[in-house]
Amino acid sequence: MDHLISASLLAADFGNLEKDVLMINRSQADWLHLDIMDGVFVPNISFGFPVIEFIKKVAEKPLDVHLMIVDPDRYLTRFNDAGANILTVQYEACIHLQRTVTEIHNLGMKAGVALNPHTPVSLLKNILPFIDLVLIMTVNPGFGGQSFIMESYNKITELRNIIDTGGYNVLIEVDGGIDTKNAAKLIESGVNVLVAGNSVFSSDDPVKTIHRLKKLT
Repeated sequence: MDHLISASLLAADFGNLEKDVLMINRSQADWLHLDIMDGVFVPNISFGFPVIEFIKKVAEKPLDVHLMIVDPDRYLTRFNDAGANILTVQYEACIHLQRTVTEIHNLGMKAGVALNPHTPVSLLKNILPFIDLVLIMTVNPGFGGQSFIMESYNKITELRNIIDTGGYNVLIEVDGGIDTKNAAKLIESGVNVLVAGNSVFSSDDPVKTIHRLKKLT
């Protein structure tokens, strides 16, 4: 399959959020990525439910929602009601991960599991049959605009080997420091979905930048 682009609204202009969502609608981006932060699991706070509901009304692309929060099970139904199409939880935040992803599926959403940079991909072996994607954090989560962690390439390659060997139908998504300089190598390493925030919204022509990421030209 061709790789997907998930445009991260964490880097958007919050004062003109509708304008930026409409721009993403016009672009070749496949998904809209929303990072949900609670100030506990990560040292930052971001979108709440009213903002997600507003984005859902404007967006023409699926909402790719990443929960960087403690005890995400409390809010799975609410994120579904707010409009999430894909819901990703942090491996490190879930005590009963298989139960959590099963409930996400039962609610009608696709289920993902995210790993912090220090968490080995080998821990995912027993959950891969139950999920749709793995999100590899290529920076420490909490803030946009960080530098890509180079060790991530080895981690992605290892995960790709595990998925292919097991015959799992699981996408690999990456988030953190993604730009037109490293996108091609990430795809070659086995990535299916590129999350791009700062590289898109800080560029002079975000639609053109998304096109470059999509076409890798």
